[in-house]
Amino acid sequence: METHATSKGQIQIPAALRRKYGIKKGTRIAIIDDGAQIILQPVTADYIRSQFGAFHVPGLMKEFLANKQQEREREDRELEK
Repeated sequence: METHATSKGQIQIPAALRRKYGIKKGTRIAIIDDGAQIILQPVTADYIRSQFGAFHVPGLMKEFLANKQQEREREDRELEK
């Protein structure tokens, strides 16, 4: 499939792809430039759900909370002086 850009840079997404990816009037589209290509990512409820936990780093929250606790303890010691 291919399309063309208008003088304003607008493009038309073919109906088959709109149906396949759940693109309806008003659907937000993320435009991603990865340096070699342009990616159009529909921002639908399914896409958002698929991203939950995508950036999870094991132990990161535990480390963050431990650092916060150390900061609080340091502040408490300084206040006691």
